[in-house]
Amino acid sequence: MEEKKTPFGIFWHKFKQRKTAMVAGVFIILLVLVAIFAPQVAPYDPYEVDYNLSMMGPSADHWAGTDVYGRDILSRIIYGSRISLTVGFTSVLVGALAGVTLGLISGFFGGFLDGLIMRTSDVLFAFPGILLAIAIVAVLGPGLMNVVVAVSVFSMPTFARIVRGSTLALKETLYVTAARSVGASKKRLMFTHIMPGTLSGVIVYFTMRIGTSIITASSLSFLGLGAQPPTPEWGAMLAESRDYIGVADHMTLFPGIAIFLTVLFFNLFGDGLRAALDPKVK
Repeated sequence: MEEKKTPFGIFWHKFKQRKTAMVAGVFIILLVLVAIFAPQVAPYDPYEVDYNLSMMGPSADHWAGTDVYGRDILSRIIYGSRISLTVGFTSVLVGALAGVTLGLISGFFGGFLDGLIMRTSDVLFAFPGILLAIAIVAVLGPGLMNVVVAVSVFSMPTFARIVRGSTLALKETLYVTAARSVGASKKRLMFTHIMPGTLSGVIVYFTMRIGTSIITASSLSFLGLGAQPPTPEWGAMLAESRDYIGVADHMTLFPGIAIFLTVLFFNLFGDGLRAALDPKVK
């Protein structure tokens, strides 16, 4: 007799067939571990200045070279992973919590609330994400906390749209109708019976959005609106080294590679999740 597969078993069977997603998952786990244990992994203090080592290329002592102040670039990239992952995850988490709640309210109640939430979302969609983030940070002032707020704001509309569409379909299903008929409250219907059915799309977008958020946060720092020197943030590192392109290319090369690989693997991981969670994919 064939053993019945659990939902997680079905998901894992689909996901492990996506080799690129598996590789991406391993990379993300390693990156998170490096960020957590940065003090133990980094070979040098990321803030230690030594002008005698200014702009040295990669060597046995400094694998990624040093910057204009003689600071070890590899150590700064390792510590920078803490900032990038924290900002990326926190901003998307805040945006997801707000967006999921608004999407549930919009899809469940409809009418005036639905129109208000969706039209507000349309206004936010009218602005390119980075432009909206720049506008918000310009109002609030530079700093990582304000970057989190900015990225959260332009993440909310998409989460709201995803959840609203699923809610419109799920609220008419038989099990929701049965729960309503036995007196379940609106709050229980929304958060216990409907919300779990919307989470597959939310999880996929959440994962892929982290990569986008890291790029946005790095871009804001590059423009001087995010992390401020001497904070070892990847975008800020690029901003500090842009004047030395052609003289010490390694100063821009390695932070750029860190951003590129992190965003790439988060997107590949999210693509694998989407395929694994899609019931139409066998």
